[in-house]
Amino acid sequence: MQTLITFILVFGVIVMVHEFGHFFFAKKAGVRVREFAIGMGPKLFQKQYNGTTYTLRILPVGGYVRMASRAEAEENPLQAGMTVTVGLTDQVVDQINLSDQVEIIGGRPFVVNDFDLVDDLYLEGYFEGDAIMTRLAVDHDATMIEPDGTAVLIAPRDTQFESAKLWQRALINFAGPMNNFLLTIILFVGVAFALPGVTTTNLDHVQNHSAAMQAGLKSGDQIEKIDGKPVKSWQAMQTQVQMSTSKNLTVTYQRAGKSHETTVTPQTKTVQGQKVRQIGVTPAMTKAPGARLNYAWQVTVQSVTQIWHAIIGLFQNFSLNKLGGPVAIYKNTQTASAFGIISVISFTAMLSINLGMMNLLPIPALDGGKLFLNLLEAIFRRPISEKFELGLTMAGAALLVVLMIAVTGNDLMRYFIK
Repeated sequence: MQTLITFILVFGVIVMVHEFGHFFFAKKAGVRVREFAIGMGPKLFQKQYNGTTYTLRILPVGGYVRMASRAEAEENPLQAGMTVTVGLTDQVVDQINLSDQVEIIGGRPFVVNDFDLVDDLYLEGYFEGDAIMTRLAVDHDATMIEPDGTAVLIAPRDTQFESAKLWQRALINFAGPMNNFLLTIILFVGVAFALPGVTTTNLDHVQNHSAAMQAGLKSGDQIEKIDGKPVKSWQAMQTQVQMSTSKNLTVTYQRAGKSHETTVTPQTKTVQGQKVRQIGVTPAMTKAPGARLNYAWQVTVQSVTQIWHAIIGLFQNFSLNKLGGPVAIYKNTQTASAFGIISVISFTAMLSINLGMMNLLPIPALDGGKLFLNLLEAIFRRPISEKFELGLTMAGAALLVVLMIAVTGNDLMRYFIK
């Protein structure tokens, strides 16, 4: 139960922070956010505020933002021939009820013959029991109560995503991943200040008979460079040692105010089933606030680097084992929660930046795919064909669904049906 609750919180926070990025910049650009949902599935609660309906849904995982758009307008549940209930103020429609779960006080049944809720904003038809054709003006900010009882504002053209300027649309698309990056930094700062101390590039202990001792390194030495590359953090040093393909490493270090250089031959050992290169040293720790902030930044940079190399490796040699879906996230959450709150926060930070970077891949239906279309529009100086964009998005969405099914199946095999 503890793992399940932790999983819901971790996954929920990451997705909601991501969606809030889209929400915030959409609002700033004048794009109508019709719904901000917490959770998925059937609605449990709703509250309309400042033009947006906030809903709480039954499945406590993730959430989404519904922006006014061409797609939203085309998927309008209102159809000619339907009987709806309309609420009128000064003979202008301000409520359209399509649900049998909700009643409008003073509402009147209306048989819809024709309508336009995008440009001309009208309903045309008959009041029940009246044979006279009537054309009713619809308020720009009218509320539509959908069949499931969700009340959202209609989506006139001037409020739609496509009506925003190109740079605003690009910013809205980028804002989700950007928020994931910011969340990662904030969480790692929290971790840095929660720890008793953070690592430095100074050596605290050099193991006997280790590669470092054989190279002449001693406790108190400060590592400056490895193979000519500056070392800015202990994590960066570890990565440089691990990723180097050279048998020997040239290490530049400072001792008693003077720089020295030596050659270290890392030893390869097996740790938790994986081969790692080690030189046999541990870092000195510090409690300085500046060092803690630097630690948080360096760990963030290090995480980005690791994920980037993982993405490159995925495209160079694709394998489902290199991907993980909700099942893998659940299992990793279980492992992280066993080590305490700091471990969970670190895992959340890593997962957040992972989500942000994966979303920036130029795959249709992802934020990166949308940004790629924004780039094409900027290059060709004209809007992308609606048909082309829809087809590309549908193809990308289908690919992602197939991939998610495959990844989930593979995760189940790996973790539960070995």
